[in-house]
Order: sequence, then structure tokens, then C-alpha cells
Amino acid sequence: MAERVRITSSRRGATRPTDRSLGHELREQTGLGDVYLRGLMSAQLRLSATVLAVGALLLVGLPLVFALVPATRDITLAGIPLPWLVLGVAVYPAALVTARFYVRASERIERELRDVSAQPDPPGAGGGGP
Repeated sequence: MAERVRITSSRRGATRPTDRSLGHELREQTGLGDVYLRGLMSAQLRLSATVLAVGALLLVGLPLVFALVPATRDITLAGIPLPWLVLGVAVYPAALVTARFYVRASERIERELRDVSAQPDPPGAGGGGP
């Protein structure tokens, strides 16, 4: 039977055993490894939802601004109406910048987990051979 532990301070929390590294936990697909993988997936889901929400707000908001503010429809640049330039041309570079931001942020999240899990197993952890 497991010993009960009473937590009396937020400074001390549950710690993982010192004889196993995170890399070992992930390779062995233990409960702790699953927690880290779920954390990775939820961080990437949060990032995806944020990027999608910002993109949707801009793509829905711009036509609304042009429809609700008549003065914006009268502005022209080089003889082309501003709404056409913004919605037909400027959206693509903005999409590329957003995609680049998403990829870099997603890679950063993965790299942080990889860096933590790449720490070598402590001696006697039992991850190697004989």
C-alpha cells in the first residue's frame, strides 16, 4: 500500500523519482511520459486555436469594417479601391507571416520538450544494456 503524503506548502510538490529521466519516461510510455505528451498536445492545440481565432477575426472583421464604414470604400490607391487591395492582395502576405509564426512557435514548444527529455539517464536508471 502506498504511503500517504500530506502537502503543507505549495513550494514542495510531487516530484518524480530521481532514478529516471524524462526521456526514459517518454520511451517507456509511463504515466508521467503520457502527462508530458498531453501537455505538449494541449500547448499545440492552444496555439492552433489562437492562430485560427485571430485569422478568423481578421478575415471576418475586415469585410465588416468595409461594409459598415462607407468612407473606407471610397479610398483608392493607384486607381484600385482599398477593400480590393486589402482583401485581394494584403491577405496573402499576412497569411504567410501568420503561418511562419505558427510553425516557429510549434517548433519551439516541441524543442522545449525535447531538450527536457534529452537529459541523460542518471546512473543506475536501467535504460541501457547490461
